[in-house]
Order: sequence, then structure tokens, then C-alpha cells
Amino acid sequence: MKDNETITDTKREASVYKVKEALGKDAGRAVARMDPDDMKTSGLEPGDVIFITGKRRTSAKVIPCYADERGKRILQIDGIIRENAQTSIDEKVTVEPAECKEGVSIKLLPDSGFGVQHTGKDAKYIGYLLEGLPVMIGDKVRAKLFGSRSVDCCVEKTNPAGAVLITSQTKIELSHPKNAEKGSSRVLYEDIGGLGPQVQRIREMIELPLRHPEIFKQLGIEAPKGVFLYGPPGTGKTLIVRAVANETDAYFLHISGPEIMGKFYGESEERLRKVFTEAQSHAPSIIFIDEIDAIAPKREDMGGEKQVEKRVVAQLLSLMDGLESRGKVIVIGATNIPNTIDPALRRPGRFDRELAVSIPDKIGRLEILEIHTRGMPLAEDVDLEKLAAVTHGFVGADLEAFAREAAMTALRGIIHEIDYELEEIPYEIMMNMKVSMDNFRDAKKEIEPSAVREVFVEVPEVSWEEVGGLDEIKEVLREAVEWPLKYASLFRKVNTQPPKGILLSGRPGTGKTYLAKALATESGINFISVKGSQIMSRFLGESEKGVRELFKKARQAAPAILFLDEIDSICPRRSGDSSESNTSDRVISQFLTEMDGIEELSGVFILAATNRIEYIDPALLRSGRFELIYELSLPDEQTREKIFEIHIRVKPLHNDVNLKILAAMTEGLVGADIHCICRKASFFAIREAVESLAVGEDESSAEVCIEQKHFVQAIELVKHNGAYKSVSGVAV
Repeated sequence: MKDNETITDTKREASVYKVKEALGKDAGRAVARMDPDDMKTSGLEPGDVIFITGKRRTSAKVIPCYADERGKRILQIDGIIRENAQTSIDEKVTVEPAECKEGVSIKLLPDSGFGVQHTGKDAKYIGYLLEGLPVMIGDKVRAKLFGSRSVDCCVEKTNPAGAVLITSQTKIELSHPKNAEKGSSRVLYEDIGGLGPQVQRIREMIELPLRHPEIFKQLGIEAPKGVFLYGPPGTGKTLIVRAVANETDAYFLHISGPEIMGKFYGESEERLRKVFTEAQSHAPSIIFIDEIDAIAPKREDMGGEKQVEKRVVAQLLSLMDGLESRGKVIVIGATNIPNTIDPALRRPGRFDRELAVSIPDKIGRLEILEIHTRGMPLAEDVDLEKLAAVTHGFVGADLEAFAREAAMTALRGIIHEIDYELEEIPYEIMMNMKVSMDNFRDAKKEIEPSAVREVFVEVPEVSWEEVGGLDEIKEVLREAVEWPLKYASLFRKVNTQPPKGILLSGRPGTGKTYLAKALATESGINFISVKGSQIMSRFLGESEKGVRELFKKARQAAPAILFLDEIDSICPRRSGDSSESNTSDRVISQFLTEMDGIEELSGVFILAATNRIEYIDPALLRSGRFELIYELSLPDEQTREKIFEIHIRVKPLHNDVNLKILAAMTEGLVGADIHCICRKASFFAIREAVESLAVGEDESSAEVCIEQKHFVQAIELVKHNGAYKSVSGVAV
């Protein structure tokens, strides 16, 4: 049998298997997963090469599948093998042992996106990436380049013939692409991570009606003809549609707003009609309308001057479900602002099913990271599970950028080894590159989640050790924020929820905001800081909208900390009848509803701080909202000594400095005062050093040392005149 001939023989029942999609980590590895019992029956060992025959024959290495897929007589293969075998998911193929010889030479045709000029080093590098893969003439193989790029190659010639294994001794030859247009790798189901339920449902909606319309006729129902995808930007809405378009044989059409809109009367509607006419003539077909909110916004929100937009919406409605049937044409719409879509589109008959593509959880993030690090040379210390645990609120696009930035960080580490006078980077350097855990940690500092980018706050690195005293409150904050993440199963066992909020009160300078900074740093979850000026607006309804948007972003970025500093300015006591008071009352009501209303506030911890708790509306202080209220009292002598130790750790001190005496002298002062005292003492020491310099002498020769007298002088200054007042008319 020739490699590329169509298979028409009756398949043997004993070797027939149903095709299922591969695991994300198996994509591009040319492996097929089978039940170990089936492997044993067929006389196969892990790593053996097999022939997979659909409409065409191809080869792959067989390995055992996981326990949850056993006993089903399935074969898990990726999209590249499915394309080589000319089969699809849920179709049947035959499997038989193959004789595979080591390849002497192989000729590959790369896609045009890899470039036109190829050298011997290019071929050597591609061979290094493809080492261990079994191939046949006509097969497609994918080489994952450093970072997130890949190159697809078609096998043009092999020596010897038949199935051959690429080894380190195999000579690789690259052909030149016939055209110079840039190609792009096809998106397959294995390239989508964290969206298993959504992909399964959209396949039911699209593939089943296109392949087996008789099922719906038997049930006496119309097949679904529209899918509406919505979710935050970067979650994978367009990626799902691209995968569906590649995996099905349907004709695919893509619509964007600017392509439809025309300047002449009736031109926009005509263009829309042409798209649907083309789809009907090539049925079965899929029409994808990306960012559908730009084409079909709510008509009641449009002014009288937007007649063209209204006509386009009306035309789209009639084309999707008018008097004339659109036949076997499925319409997919996608947007990240679903509430702006015209309601007439969101009914059965037009968009039959709505799918929410949400921010991935920890398991989903792990799947996405495995996909984007698939071809990346990872060091042994890289723990993807740990990275998935600390990337809260990251969507798929963020994780792709995260992996790419880690690769770029690794590249910067070897940049000094590269000779820029050379025409190309030596592949010896490329092959020895590794992406380490430190590279990912550095990349984490550069990438913040899309969901909180507008409200992202760069929190200074403050550890618990830098907060003097307050041990009880630190422990309570750890339990409230870190325990629900680390011990979620224990909370489920006892069927209880962690506290929603903690309110910190106390005199100014006692460390309320500093505690919030330390909690944000130590917990590692998303931190959103709220100021009253961000919410309050003079326009009717805008302040309440600001509160709703704030909590919406916090839910999207969950788990997250929502920090309300000086909450008394945002939620004061409700009283009075003035318009200002009415605005404040509506904002407070919105806060109360968001914190403990019908919609559950899950994964969002609210931390508030105030020095005037008596001015806060009492409704906020009940259980279910701010359940725990802690007052930060004045630090005692032992705590003040600890605070002094924190602020003088890296300062040059004289031997006569006695922290116990300083702690005793600062009775009644708070942490902010002690910080100011240490800063002032440093200033006095600098002043003495400057005065001791001779005229023209370099300042580097001066000795700076902070003595006990400098601290005493600073304490007297803070106690007597205040931190920022003058001494004898001289500004300090």
C-alpha cells in the first residue's frame, strides 16, 4: 500500500479505535495514547511505532493513556496526527504495529513563515527539535522554536522509504517554500487550555449539526444555528473559533465591523447580505462575527444621527432569523461587553446558546502554561504547578505573555555571549539555553493580570518582618486571606465561608496601611486599592456605577484583596437631605449590596482602614460585611523597640546607641513617629558630616555615623514641635 492512497478496505474489528483529542502536553510529540490492555493484546510496548489509518496512513509512537480514559477503546492523538491520518475527533481508525527504521536522510518543506533562506545550521536545529519523531512521506510535523513560535514542515522524501525515525544521525535537508507569504500554525483543540467544557459544548453546537443532521430530524427539532461567546478580553473566545474552523471541514467566513460599514446609502446592508449569500452557497459554513458589539449595539442607545447603524442591526436580525431560512449556516458572535448587544439578537433562533468564557482557575492556568511552555527548554527547578498557583487573575493571553517574557529574560542572561558581528546566533548557544524558575519570577514582575490592569497598584515589597508588633492582627489576616487558598478543602468539609472583610481602626500612624501593603506582598494575590476620588462623581448614577465596576473587576481577578483606605470618606453615616448627601447615601447602598447582597462575593477579601470609626455607617459594621474589627492601639515599649530595630537595620550606628533607652523615651508615639525619628537622626548625622568637610574636600571621604545624641535630638523635635516644624527658625 502506498503512503498517500485512500484506504477503502474493511477495517478489522480488533484494531478499530475511536479518535479522541490528545492532552495539551502531548501536542506535537507524535504520540498516541492507548489503553495498556489494548496495547498488550496487540503485542505493543510503550514507545513502539504504530500505523494509524483513517482516510490516509500515518505513524506515531504508542504510550499508555491515563486511568480515567481506560476501558473505552479510544486512541488519543493530536491535531497534527489527525490531519496526517485524514480523520477527525469521534471518527474511527485502525491501528497496527509498524516496522520503523532509523532515518538516514529526510527532506522537509517548512512553511513560509520560517523564512526563505535556509542554511545547514537551520536544518541541524530543526532536526534537533524533531529528534525521536516517526515520520512518513506526506506527513506534517511541527517544531517548537524557542519561546512561543513554531514551524510546520511537510515531509517530502525519506531514506529509507516507509516509516522512519528521526535520530541525531539523520541528515535533514530543508526545501525552499514556493511562495514567500508568511504562514501561521493552525490552531487545534490541543492548543486550547482551561476551556474544556466550553470547547465540548461548542463542538456539540457546531460539529454535530454539520456531520449528523439526521439526528435532529429524528428528534423533530431544528439544529442550533447560533453561538454567542462572551467573557473578559484574552480568555480565548477567538481562539476557540479558530480551532473549530480548523478542525471542521466547514466553509469559514470572518466578519469585522470596519469591513461591513460603508459610506453610501444601503452599502453596509448589501455587504452583510453578500456575506450570508456566500455562506449559503458554500454550506455547510460558519460565519464568525468578532467584536459583535461594534456591529450590533443596542438600538435604543443610538441617537437619531446613527441611522446606518440601526439599519445594519435590523439587517443582521433579519438575516439570522427572518422569513427566509439561512440553511446550514452557523453564526458565532464574540464580545467582551455582552450587555451592549441589541437584546433582539440574544434570543433562540438567532443565538441559541450563550457560552461564558471566564478567567481560568488554577487547573486551567496549569493547562495553559503547559501549552505555552511545550517547546521551551525548561530547567529542572521549574514548577509549573507553583506558577499556576501564583498567577491569580491571569487570562490565557496574560499567561502567553508571561511565558514569552520568561524566555526573553533567559535570553537576556546569555546576551553577553552573543557576538553581534556574526550574521546569526550560533545554535550551540541556542541549544544550551534553559528557562529557569528565576526567569519566571522576574517575568511575573513585568506582567500583571488584564482584569485588574486599569486598577493595578504597584505595592512596595513589605514583608511581615518589617511590621513591628501587631502579631495577633497579622495572624488574623493570614487566616482570613491565605487559609482559604491553601486549605480550601477544609473549608468545604465544614461547609463554611471565610470572613468577607476586616476593618482596621486606630490613630494615624499606627500601621493600618502598612499592614495592607505587607498582606498584599505576602499573600501574592491581586491587590486593588480604592480611593474616594476614584468613585465619587458629580454626575447622577456615575458614583454607583464606579462601585459596581470596582467589584466586577475584583470578582474577575479573584482571589483578590480590595483595600479601602480612609473608608469613612467613602461610606460616611447616612443623614441629611442635601444632594451631596443623597449621592453619598446611594454609594453606601451600592457598597452594602455588593458586599452582602443577592450576588455572592466569592474570592474577594475586603480590607478597610480608618482612624474615625464613629463616622462610618453602622450598616457596614454588621456581621456578613466587616465581621472583624480591630483597633490598632499605641505600641508598648517592647513594640517600639522592635520598630526601631526595623528602621535602623541598614544604617551606620555608633556603639553608644541604646534602643531600650530610645524606646522608653518615645512613650505615646506611634510607628510613623518612630520612622520619622530615625529619618531625622540620619539627617542630623549627615549635617555633622557636611560641616566637618574642609573647603574643596570630596564628600566620599567624610565619615557618617548616627549617634545616640542624634536620636535624642530627633525625639525632642518630634515631641516638642512636630515632625515638620522648624527649630529656632531653621527648617529641618
